[in-house]
Amino acid sequence: MRFHRASGVLLHLSSLPGPHGSGDFGSEAYHFVDWLVGAGQKLWQLLPLAGIGPGNSPYMSNSAFAGNVLLIDLAELRTQGWLDAADLNALPGLTDNKVDFACMVPFRMQRLAKAASRFATAATAATAATAATAEQQQDYARFLSEQSSWLDDYALFMSLCEEFEWRDWCDWPAALARREPAALATAREQHAQRIAFWQFCQWRFHRQWAALKAYANGKGVEIIGDTPIFIAYLSAEVWANQHLFDLDDHGRPNAVAGVPPDFYSATGQRWGNPLYRWKAHAKDGFAWWVERIRRTFEMVDIVRIDHFRGFAGYWEIPADAPTAVTGRWVPGPGAPLFKAISKALGPMPIIAEDLGVITPDVDALRKKFGFPGMSVLQFAFAGEPTDRYLPHNHEHDTVVYAGTHDTDTSAGWWASASDKELHFARGYLATDGHDISWSLIRAAMSSVADTAVHTMQDVLALPTECRMNRPGDATGWWGWRFQWSQVRPWHAGRLAELSHLYGRDLPH
Repeated sequence: MRFHRASGVLLHLSSLPGPHGSGDFGSEAYHFVDWLVGAGQKLWQLLPLAGIGPGNSPYMSNSAFAGNVLLIDLAELRTQGWLDAADLNALPGLTDNKVDFACMVPFRMQRLAKAASRFATAATAATAATAATAEQQQDYARFLSEQSSWLDDYALFMSLCEEFEWRDWCDWPAALARREPAALATAREQHAQRIAFWQFCQWRFHRQWAALKAYANGKGVEIIGDTPIFIAYLSAEVWANQHLFDLDDHGRPNAVAGVPPDFYSATGQRWGNPLYRWKAHAKDGFAWWVERIRRTFEMVDIVRIDHFRGFAGYWEIPADAPTAVTGRWVPGPGAPLFKAISKALGPMPIIAEDLGVITPDVDALRKKFGFPGMSVLQFAFAGEPTDRYLPHNHEHDTVVYAGTHDTDTSAGWWASASDKELHFARGYLATDGHDISWSLIRAAMSSVADTAVHTMQDVLALPTECRMNRPGDATGWWGWRFQWSQVRPWHAGRLAELSHLYGRDLPH
C-alpha cells in the first residue's frame, strides 16, 4: 500500500508532561496533538499501547490485546466523581523529567483501585442511580460484551498473577495452569472483585484512548501504532492459547526468541519470548493473528510490526541458553500469514521494521504485500555510498528516521560516532555537526521516502542521556520525558517549514 507523503514525530505517551509521574491520555496529550498540527506534522508514532513488563518495557506486556492502565488520565476519573481532588495531588518521587516507575506505578494503581471501587459502589447504591450512572453502566456492560473474547481471560489472568505474586503461570496450581474448567470457574468466583477492577481499567483505557485518537484524526493527525512480533510468556494470551506456542508438557518454553550477535551486542539479544507453533496457527487459518491485527487497527491508523524479518526467518534460542549465541535460524510463516490477514481484513497500512541484517527473502516478503520498510540515517555513514540507508538510495516505500526509540539520540550518536562516520557525514550533510539533529531531520524530510518520522528528542536536539532504550539492556530505560519549557516556537516553525519545502504538508 502506497503511503501519502507526510512526516511526523515519534513520542510515546509516557514521555509527555503531566503531574502524575508519567504522561497519559490527559490534557497534555491533546496539547501535543495541537502542537503537531502547528508544526505541520500529520503523523504521531507511538510505542506499543500494551502494558509494561519486565524492565518496564512496553514490548513485554501481559497481554497482546489489553491496554496499559498506567496511561489512564486520573483527572478524567476525578471528573466522573470516582476520585477526590486530593487524590490528584502529586507525591515526592513523581518527577517531571523522567518516569520513576517505582513511585509512579503504585501511585496510579492505588487511585485506579479507588476509582473502580467507587464506580462499583455507585452502580449498586440506589441513591446513586442517576441518569449519568445508568448511562455509564450501559456503556460498561456493552464494553464487557464486545471485548469478552480477550477481556475475560485477561482480567482473570491478571488477578491470578497478583495472587501468585507474578510467578510464571506454569508454576501455579496445575489445574489453573492447565485451565481446567472447574478450577477457572472457582477462580472467577474467588476473584470477582479484582476481575471487575481490571475490567474497569480496560474500559476507561479504551474509552479515553478512543476520544484522544478521534481528536487527533479530527485535526488531520494519524496514529502509527506498534505491534511486537512476539509476546511475553507471562501473558494472558500464552496462558489461554497454549497450543499456539512452542511449550513443553509442563507449559514451559522449549525455545525463546531473540537475535544473534550484532551491532548492539556481541552475545546477541535473548528476549525470552516464547516462539509460535506456526503449523498450529496455519491449521486454523492464522485466526489468532488475524484477530490481533484487526484489534490493533481498531486502535490506530497505521501499524508498525516490530522485527518483521522474523516472519521470513527467526532466531530460535534454546530455553536454557543464557545468551543468544547458540541460536539458529528457523523459517517463519512467510506469505501464507499475510495472505490470511489480507483475505480477512483487506489491504492494511503496515510498516515493516526491517532493520539489521536483511536477507533477500525478507525484502521479497515485504514487497510482495506492499509494506514499506525502514531506513535509519544514523546507520548510513559507516559504509559506502551504496549503503541502503543513505537518502539517495531510498525508495518511495520507506519510512525514514534519523534515529528511533532503540538508537541513541542524534546528538548522542554524533558524540560517539567513529572518525569515518563523522568524515562521511560532514561531507554528505554539508555540516560541521553543530546542529546535527536538525541536519539529519532535514535529510529525512528531503528523502523520496513517502514517510519521515523524527523522535521528539531529535526535534529538541537532546543528548544521549535522553535516549528511550538501549537494546540488550534489561533495566534502566523507557523513562524519558520532556517538558513544555524545553519547547520553543521555532521548533514547530522549523518542522513546518521543512514539511512545506519538501511537500510533506500537502492535503491527502
